[in-house]
Amino acid sequence: MLRRYFHNRPHLVYIGPAIFILGILTFVPTIFLYGLSLTNYELGYQDFKFIGLDNFVRLFSGQDPEFWYSVRISLGFMIIVTAIELLLGFGLAVLLDREFKLKPLAFACLIVPIAMTPSITGQIWKLMLNAENGVVNYLLSFVGGKVIWLSADNAFLSTVMVDVWQNTPFVALIIYAGMRSLPSEPYEAAAIDGANRTQVFRYITMPLLLPMILLAVVFRAIDSLKTFDIPYSLTQGGPGSSTEFLSMHVYRLGFAQTGWVGRSAAVSVVLLVLITVISWLLIRAYRKGVENRG
Repeated sequence: MLRRYFHNRPHLVYIGPAIFILGILTFVPTIFLYGLSLTNYELGYQDFKFIGLDNFVRLFSGQDPEFWYSVRISLGFMIIVTAIELLLGFGLAVLLDREFKLKPLAFACLIVPIAMTPSITGQIWKLMLNAENGVVNYLLSFVGGKVIWLSADNAFLSTVMVDVWQNTPFVALIIYAGMRSLPSEPYEAAAIDGANRTQVFRYITMPLLLPMILLAVVFRAIDSLKTFDIPYSLTQGGPGSSTEFLSMHVYRLGFAQTGWVGRSAAVSVVLLVLITVISWLLIRAYRKGVENRG
């Protein structure tokens, strides 16, 4: 029976080893994480015990107020950067969807932020945003302005700005690829019918581009919700807890200060469930968009 099963599905012979390895690398750590979240394990202590759902009760009952603050700013960060990057990326894609002499140079400039690792991006922008010696304030000094970019009031917006700088080109390239793959027949029919540019954009371009737009939203929403590299290298979650996103909250609880690995694992489980639910909703919307286009 097993031989017949693989005979009817020959592709499994080739992808089976990769699926097996990825399954081990995914499910074993996840099961270990769930188990750890049900204990009171602390770094440096050998004795720990099973405490059931106490860590989760502590989170959801409000005994850890910083947890809910991290949830709020994480969701806010996800919504803000995804919206800004989608709008700017769409605008860049529209500008690139035409022929001009410096188009290869424009693409090269777009690829530079994408090619940089987020941690290096954070370090570079940390130097640029330095209140005393940063190049950003140096340029602002010519117009009489100066901003303490990494203060408690501005650290969140600075993190948003850095994330937008790095990931807007990624969204732009996805939407640009979608624009270049659009069929020409609907546009030819619209030209014959006498449709103007606004009507063509609203009734042809946008519906055809919807799957690519949703794909960009899926990628950026999921990635921004679990962001760690940029806020860690830029602000280390501070000042105070102004940029302590859920990923940073996990790090602080488990490794940075307290060593409460059990509680940190519980926050990780909540983050995992949150990402799974949002991913499912976005992917469902993406598939619906693909079906409507078909």
